[in-house]
Amino acid sequence: MRTAPGAARPVTPASILAARLEDLLGRAAGTPLEDDLRAARDLAVGLDPYVESMTSAESADLAALARATAAYDWRDAAGSLEQEMLSGHVEGRFLAMLAHAMRARRVLEVGMFTGYSALALAEALPDDGSVVALEIDPEVAAFAREQFAGSTAGRRIDVRVGPAGETLSALAGEAFDLVFIDADKAGYADYLETILTTGLLAPGGLVCVDNTLMQGQPWAGPDTENGRAIAAFNADVAADPRLEQVVVPLRDGITLIRVLP
Repeated sequence: MRTAPGAARPVTPASILAARLEDLLGRAAGTPLEDDLRAARDLAVGLDPYVESMTSAESADLAALARATAAYDWRDAAGSLEQEMLSGHVEGRFLAMLAHAMRARRVLEVGMFTGYSALALAEALPDDGSVVALEIDPEVAAFAREQFAGSTAGRRIDVRVGPAGETLSALAGEAFDLVFIDADKAGYADYLETILTTGLLAPGGLVCVDNTLMQGQPWAGPDTENGRAIAAFNADVAADPRLEQVVVPLRDGITLIRVLP
């Protein structure tokens, strides 16, 4: 789906639940269920705004990138692109916090979109740190590079364009402290396996995988290609004896993965 500028839609389990409760409340007006549904609606609707308000503010550069992404008309872009693919304020702060805690110096991002998470991570790195960001779409990569050029930390980001399988192979011999995967869902399993078996993850490194709750589809449906891909990926990770993982219900789900010693 492609969206017009400013036309955001609910794409996370919490926001989808909030929208459904809003609809049910309207249909239940004047019935005995109205008060209970209003309380449930308020609980769901208020969660994301409250979390955002209690999270440290994003930088001016990140705010500008988010505004530019929301203002762009993705209907004319190639592929299935929409502004909701942006990681956003809270997830960006979460990733930056991980980078700070790990004292990461080298970060790999598989699937960049317009570069919000790449820039959030770059801002968290020391002056000699670097983010290698992989993006398949040349138009999106050009958009991100333009945003990075006007930012303070953008000089730490190295954008590489092409299919992720190819660009990952070309990185053989390099190692990264933190890897963030946010690309095509059907490719997640292969990307993770490449990262784990080719030395791309430094000893003690951490892999973060986005959208592992996929709008609630793995447990509540509907049955879609992305939902099936994420369900299979999650099950494979959970059954892999090499790994330890935790699924964090932040936004559309982030799984943190480390290799067991």
